[in-house]
Parts: sequence; structure tokens; C-alpha cells
Amino acid sequence: MGRIKSLLNLFGVSPGAGSRALRGLAPYRANKRAFMAQYQASSTKDFPPGKLYPCLTDRYEESSGALGVYFVQDLYVAQLVHANNPRRHVDVGSRVDGFVGSVASFRHVDVLDFRPLTSVHRNIAFIQADLMAKDFKHQGITDSLSCLHTLEHFGLGRYGDPVNYDGWKLGFDNLASMLTPGGTFYFSTPISERQRFEFDAHRVFNIQTHLALFEGRLDVRSFAYIDDQDRLHTRVDPTGTDAQRTFGLNYGCALWELVKR
Repeated sequence: MGRIKSLLNLFGVSPGAGSRALRGLAPYRANKRAFMAQYQASSTKDFPPGKLYPCLTDRYEESSGALGVYFVQDLYVAQLVHANNPRRHVDVGSRVDGFVGSVASFRHVDVLDFRPLTSVHRNIAFIQADLMAKDFKHQGITDSLSCLHTLEHFGLGRYGDPVNYDGWKLGFDNLASMLTPGGTFYFSTPISERQRFEFDAHRVFNIQTHLALFEGRLDVRSFAYIDDQDRLHTRVDPTGTDAQRTFGLNYGCALWELVKR
């Protein structure tokens, strides 16, 4: 049986992944119906529908993940954290096997995530938390916070979280509340000239939506972005002419270093 499984894996066939995908089909359909109903009822329509992008197995896995653009992102932000040397650093939802691991190599990190985490390092402390909770209880806990390639998933149900069309707004409010005045927030999401959601994978933001989120509570210390070819651009003006059209990107990554007022 083990040999047959190995042969199947060699040709890209994973019986385990197939069974998890079948198991995930029912919650995908239920979440999609609920989310689309919330979208139709919304008065804002901030994110129009894009293509369908089913992610049927993520809700049954532990907090992690891997994509090419993350390598560039994780190294860049880890270097910023190292240079700033905060009193405490807290991460929300970033890759434990990427960014968090990089930071944990030189300092302690407290990690908050909706999904459980059982694989830990002595420099990583885990707290399970719902960042969309209205009774969120982690306000003012840190002078340094990261949330990388995470907010775009809030409220889509992909990771077993409740479906909520406005989950990204609730999540960002709670993220901002975690910082003490003067604290630093390292924040990233996918960005594109065409803002959209691709259910149930992610939302893709434009620069103007990001700036509106920050207004009145967070100032921009630095901005960088990763383009569609995974190239890093640093010291970029997020209010310039090119930024007005989100640099013409289809699926890039915005990297913000923000300061709490």
C-alpha cells in the first residue's frame, strides 16, 4: 500500500489531498452562497467578483503555506524588524515556516492565528485568536506588529473562519488596535490595478483602498512593492502617479511600514 501511494505521489496524485478536497466541497459551496448573499446585500460593493478560485483543503491544515513571492517579502520585512529592534514583536497570520521563522532566528515572536499551531520553536509563542471578533481582547499589547499576506483571507471561510464580506475591515481595525502609540506595523496584501475577490482564495487590493484604511490612525514610514515578476521595488512613493493605478500590476504585493499615531 505504501509503495502504491509513493507511485501515485510521483505522478502528482495524492489520495489524501483528494479526500480532503471532497470533504471541503460542501463547506465551500455553503460559504460561497453565504458570502455572495452578503455581497449582494452590501451597500458598498468594495470588491466586485473575480474568477472563482476554490481552495478546498486549507481549512483542514495547520497555519502555514508557501508561495514564491513570500521569499522576497519575508526577507525584506525580517530585516526591518531586526533593524528596528522592538521591545516586543507580535505576528498575525504570517507564514510560520517563512517570515515568522526568519524573525524567530534572532528574537522572540508571539504569533496569533485563527487556526491551531502545534509545531513551535522556543522563540515562538502561539495564541489562538479570531481577528474579526467584536470583543477582541488584545488592544495595545505591542510596539511592533506584522501581518503579511493575511488580511486578504479574512471572512472568506477558507481557513475555517466565519464568512464575513466585511471581515477585512473588522480585521484591520483589530490589528491597528493592537499597537501602542508610536508602534510599527509591517503590513502586506496582494495588490492589483483591478481590485477584486477571487473566492475562496483571497481579495486583491488597490493602493487607494490601503491608504484609506490608514487614514487618521497610521502614518507611512516606508513603502515597497513586489511586482508581477517577483522583483522588489523599495523607497517607492505610494501617492505618486504610478501608484494611482497600483503600478499597473495584476497580482503584486504591497509592503508597508506604518507607524501608529
